[in-house]
Amino acid sequence: MSLVIGLTGGIASGKSTVSNMLKEMDIAVIDADVEARLAVEKGEPAYQKIVAEFGDEIVLPNGEIDRQKLGSIIFHNTEKRQLLNSIVHPEVRKRMNDQVDVAKSRGEKVIVLDIPLLFESKLTSIVEKTILVFVDRGVQLQRLMERNDLSFEEAEARVNSQMPLDEKVALADAVIDNNGLVEKTREQLIGILQKWESAT
Repeated sequence: MSLVIGLTGGIASGKSTVSNMLKEMDIAVIDADVEARLAVEKGEPAYQKIVAEFGDEIVLPNGEIDRQKLGSIIFHNTEKRQLLNSIVHPEVRKRMNDQVDVAKSRGEKVIVLDIPLLFESKLTSIVEKTILVFVDRGVQLQRLMERNDLSFEEAEARVNSQMPLDEKVALADAVIDNNGLVEKTREQLIGILQKWESAT
């Protein structure tokens, strides 16, 4: 029996740090962002649909999708953003499910799906347990400003565009407090995994 865990967080909450810890533990991690990039590559079903809907002006000379151009279209247009999501999300879900099947066939005990918008995209049905990487809002803003060299206003706009981490806490099966040292984060992660593995 494999345990499928959904890992999520917010921007600059430290989800990637936890994801890397899992990889260091030789746990299978399937990254939704990677799958989303692969899903829209030239020749993929989603690629054809996106070009058909958004037109040739979003295609670069090498045939790839111009992410910046597409991003600028959907950033200010809710309908277009929903249209893009309706094309990409099912493909990403399918790709992730296929990878889960492969990992299960390899006999992996724990499989982690790294999904930034796990709750927003209503993807909890494809996992059995969920882990949220949490930081206080002030820490989140500070880390984002330092990491991406943003002003306070820019960082705040990005944080505000996501579901608040406080709201996600109530939805998660386990929460890792990532306000402190990396060692503390690792301890919490190991504790959660041990508890869940012994229950399966």
